[in-house]
Amino acid sequence: MPGDTLNINSRGTQQNTFDAIVIGSGISGGWAAKELSEQGLKTLVLERGRNVEHNKDYPTATKAPWEFKHRGQMSKEFLQENPLISKAAGFGEDTAHFFIKDADHPYIQEKPFDWIRGYQVGGKSLTWGRACQRWSEYEFTAPVRYGYGPGWPIGYKDIAPWYSHVEKFIGVCGTRDGLESMPDGEYLPPFDFNCAEASIREKVSKRFPDRHIVHARWAHLTEPKDIHIQQGRTKCQARNRCMRGCPFGGYFSSVSSTLPWAKKTGNLTVRPFSVVHSIIYDEAKGRASGVRIIDSNTKESIEYFAKIIFVNASALNSNLVLLNSTSKRFPNGLGNDSGTLGKYVAFHNYRASVNGIMDGMQDKYVYGRNPTEPIVANYRNLKKQDTNYVGGFTSFMGAYRMRSDGSMLEETIGADFKNELTQPGLWGAYMYMQGETIMKEENHVRLSTDKKDQWGIPLLVTSVGYDENDEKMIEDFLAQASAMLEEGGVKNISASDNHQAPGLDIHEMGGCRMGKDPKNSMLNEWNQLHHCKNVFVTDGAAMASTGNQSPSLLYMAMTARSATHAVSELKKRNL
Repeated sequence: MPGDTLNINSRGTQQNTFDAIVIGSGISGGWAAKELSEQGLKTLVLERGRNVEHNKDYPTATKAPWEFKHRGQMSKEFLQENPLISKAAGFGEDTAHFFIKDADHPYIQEKPFDWIRGYQVGGKSLTWGRACQRWSEYEFTAPVRYGYGPGWPIGYKDIAPWYSHVEKFIGVCGTRDGLESMPDGEYLPPFDFNCAEASIREKVSKRFPDRHIVHARWAHLTEPKDIHIQQGRTKCQARNRCMRGCPFGGYFSSVSSTLPWAKKTGNLTVRPFSVVHSIIYDEAKGRASGVRIIDSNTKESIEYFAKIIFVNASALNSNLVLLNSTSKRFPNGLGNDSGTLGKYVAFHNYRASVNGIMDGMQDKYVYGRNPTEPIVANYRNLKKQDTNYVGGFTSFMGAYRMRSDGSMLEETIGADFKNELTQPGLWGAYMYMQGETIMKEENHVRLSTDKKDQWGIPLLVTSVGYDENDEKMIEDFLAQASAMLEEGGVKNISASDNHQAPGLDIHEMGGCRMGKDPKNSMLNEWNQLHHCKNVFVTDGAAMASTGNQSPSLLYMAMTARSATHAVSELKKRNL
């Protein structure tokens, strides 16, 4: 975009001024909007994608398989044009409207990295996996204890009450199991184990007493409370069509929950089609004064102003925005005195899985389409390092009734073939890893020096890869998961490493990490930029390590905590 249009404010400063601006409307952005609006701040949410309204904009939510032109699959032409997004978990003809096409926002892969994005109001909260395990104190202290990071400026005790605050509002099902490695939360009743899962659990617990297979902890309303009814949400129907958008609001998304709640306060304004160019820094006042956007429809540059700014664009886009927010004071990106902005990017390792079949229980089946999975809590490197690598892994597992025995289908035709299809086959079982990866300086993102996107913004360059620690963890997981399933009665076990590129896990983290020391971090214990106190970053970019549990619940808790602190500081005139 030509430089002479960057400072145009086409609508007047007063009309474009709010108390707070939130960049992004996804899981963490929605929580920022809720907390800030609820506490009295006139809040503007900027979303680069289109508007999405609960129910109204879920076009495939109730469609049957035969109502899709390609029965849920994508055409060959689409797959050829979109080799990246078509690899994403849950992507298909029924969910494609919540993902962006490969050409819609290009980036440069210096190393293979699959950057999965969803640009619309609600962001990826419409398509997230919904797993909600709490981090334990082990995860917050592990980087320092084992020497692979400078550590967190907060601990479990700091975030625990905010976990509770979030869980009660969004609705999380599960059980209180008393596990140190995965603390209990505020839970609705769980979806129960099926018979095969219960059998595996019983056998594994006898052989491996330190390994705990527990009910899923997922953001689903199994028994809605009054707070959920007030949101207009109701009971999960076990349809397992979550990523299409749920007409019942049975799972949490910012579109069905936090954003409508914020709107009811009268303090919320949501502006879709707003591609954030940069955060504006006021050299005289020594603080950020607003956000410059480019309207994606008109290509017009517009500036909005606020006393505080929350950056929740998702980890890599938040890095992009901050890197592009340059000024005389911050020539290398907003708040980047440490030189760490864009560095120490990591992700979750999803490469390894184990599968097999089970004998027996063929007189039993499943009820409904359970949208959750049992979890094996991390049992590695907790109180001491007990492996040849650092970090740990959560394991997801499950058992399911196969549609039919493939060997029988191969031998039948016509009416016999149809009859075989109506009979369930054997039970299958699986386990896959969600492994911690280590944040390293060389794993980074940066801005291209010569290539820009359609909005005139530099393209993001990704340079993130695996290391020896990841390979050792994969090897251990495959061995341990195979042993556990074998003990659980699973046969014909197949252990595999799919060698997928980083990023496909959709759990990218870091680049603007929290820390105690401004010399090696970007954010303080309240998620404020050390050197620009009225800017807060509370999405995945803020992470100081990846842990092994699913991160979204922590993003939400950090956001609620930081927003409350921001309002308090604003009232004290400290911002």
